[in-house]
Amino acid sequence: MTDSRSRLPASSRERHGGDTQRSSEPAKVAPVVAAATLSPELSVELKMRARDLAVRYGDKTAIKDVTIDVHANQVLALIGPSGCGKSTFLRSLNRMNDTVPDVSVTGHVELDGEAIYGPEVDPVLVRRRVGMVFQRSNPFPKSIFENVAYGLRIAGISEQRVLVERVERALRHAALWEEVKDRLDESGLALSGGQQQRLCIARALAVEPEVLLMDEPASALDPIATAKVEDLVAELRDELTIVIVTHNMQQAARVSQRTGFFYMGRLVEVGDTTQIFTRPRERETEDYITGRFG
Repeated sequence: MTDSRSRLPASSRERHGGDTQRSSEPAKVAPVVAAATLSPELSVELKMRARDLAVRYGDKTAIKDVTIDVHANQVLALIGPSGCGKSTFLRSLNRMNDTVPDVSVTGHVELDGEAIYGPEVDPVLVRRRVGMVFQRSNPFPKSIFENVAYGLRIAGISEQRVLVERVERALRHAALWEEVKDRLDESGLALSGGQQQRLCIARALAVEPEVLLMDEPASALDPIATAKVEDLVAELRDELTIVIVTHNMQQAARVSQRTGFFYMGRLVEVGDTTQIFTRPRERETEDYITGRFG
């Protein structure tokens, strides 16, 4: 496997100016609680990869030359200031950018070694394998049951017994079943904000994706609801691969095994989360995580 760090952009000397010689001291970052790490003896399986990926909206370049590996059954966190390209990259992993007018995507993205871009590839099938949860919860004006069953019905599943089993399984996986099992006929819009977000996660999980993309899923939630989403991410890692965008660096440290830092449309650095937060290789990364900008 090609290590994505070998393809990172060059040093940011020109951007910052002056001497960019690195100190031997680790970056001084606020203490964080790191997510579970994997034993170095365990082999790493590649689930997705992007090579030289670039996305343009009309004349504006959103991301360029992004090369990164997404490891199976791990959480990859993407951090960086607003407008740096994190969400654009995330949407590129299941072709959600296809729905944006005047978008142009170049480069290569693979899922289990197979390209996901190309005229012969059905983006709907890609999105079934690579699900997505958005920043703001977006339950449908339907019952809780029908919110979760929606994707299953679209996929052609109509047998009630199967729907009931899959809906319950998805709600359990989203840690919501015990809270709603006696009110499945009520509107999803009647749930609290945190419950609505977990309902949307259950809807994504119902079609049994292999990868789950999460675009700041807890940014609009209170601390208790945020903690439930983070616990859920940790539990889901045993069954699928997760890529999460977050502005909260403490959250990235808590939930992820690997972290990538985006800045001005570039992937500046990617590596083990502990290394990124304690001894980043690039000056831009250190400046961001220590609060010098962003």
